[in-house]
Amino acid sequence: MKRLSPSLSFSLLALTTTSTVLPCKAAETVSSFYDWTASISAAPGTLLRKEPLKTSWLPADTGTAFKILYSSTDGMNAAHKVPVSGYILFPAGPVPKEGWPLVIWAHGTTGVADICAPSWMGPRPRDQAYLNTWLKRGFAVVAADYQGLGTPGTHPYLLYRPEAYSLLDAARTVLEHYPTIQNKILIVGQSQGAGAALAATWAFPQYAPDLKVKGAVLTGLVATIHQDQQSTSSLTEKRYTTVNAMDPAFATLRLAGTDQAIHPEVDLATLLSESGKKMLVVAQNGCLHDLFDAAKKFGIKTGKELLSADITSYDQDMDHYFELPNGHVTVPVLLGTGLADAMAGTNGQYEAATALCRAGTIVQWHKYPGITHNGAVNYSLPDSETFMRNIMAGHPIASSCQNLTPPGPIQQPLTGIPFNE
Repeated sequence: MKRLSPSLSFSLLALTTTSTVLPCKAAETVSSFYDWTASISAAPGTLLRKEPLKTSWLPADTGTAFKILYSSTDGMNAAHKVPVSGYILFPAGPVPKEGWPLVIWAHGTTGVADICAPSWMGPRPRDQAYLNTWLKRGFAVVAADYQGLGTPGTHPYLLYRPEAYSLLDAARTVLEHYPTIQNKILIVGQSQGAGAALAATWAFPQYAPDLKVKGAVLTGLVATIHQDQQSTSSLTEKRYTTVNAMDPAFATLRLAGTDQAIHPEVDLATLLSESGKKMLVVAQNGCLHDLFDAAKKFGIKTGKELLSADITSYDQDMDHYFELPNGHVTVPVLLGTGLADAMAGTNGQYEAATALCRAGTIVQWHKYPGITHNGAVNYSLPDSETFMRNIMAGHPIASSCQNLTPPGPIQQPLTGIPFNE
């Protein structure tokens, strides 16, 4: 469903409306760099190909950069290997004697179409500024597009194993291939990427014990952690977790990415209303901003309007693939939450912090009054610098686990703060 021919794409778009949403997106596709159709016998974390990355979106303090394609374990079927794309950024200036430490960057939601791979479309200005700070701090940065984003196959949106494996194998690849990088790693992520970064931090002792991960920095966390004993009152709002109540753009990605990866045998269109079919075509040919625009154009308010059938049974095993099995993480975690985060919500981030603390994880939770989902990324940088310096020096990390309190209602955003829309 991902790689539609231009003629088929245009015919599908013609069915949606007399005024199409994405007249120029249907013929757009990624380059041949991403097309790896041969079977993969190489171990996960093996470089398959690379090419120099020269583009206007590179952060200002980038020295050299490469686009990479590497092998990884299929997060939906561990018996298989898949190609995953991404990129590596090196800081400007001389190489430190011991080599550059490494940040693994986990990006937020971009979409499920191949053209939404950050190595192809580039990170948004918010993330360019963020990554540039890590380069100035003296870290090389490796970024994974995640399984099925850019490369063949469905992108398993939000599912923890594919995202964790993609991130960890990106680090393995660059450590093996670039001797100027030292095995001293911080995993950093935002939104979808915060969940992916948490999953990778949780998984590395079992999946990639060769990696020396020191800690993780998570902002705008989107993740659920399994707990044997649920809290007495569920604080997670359905509009952030349930297709029927979700924003229609994110609900479309859930259906076209998450659920399609879990149930590839199902023709998703058979579960969709006419509105849902229109949104599906947009998701297959455009990215998140296109879905926001399309939902507004079509007058779609909630995910429920996308469906023509009850998907309770279809969606019932989603938690098995999405929910982290437990909250025991072996290295410290910084969690940054904007208290004006109306996109991911704040109660779910509180519940994640609580679950991590209950499992014995060292959690340093920073709550930022008036800061939004987008704003928290760069607003958290002073706290992440202190956290990073202590982590890298082997100093104890102050924990917030003894004084966690619910965040309260979503606040109004403050003005005059970069990216705090």
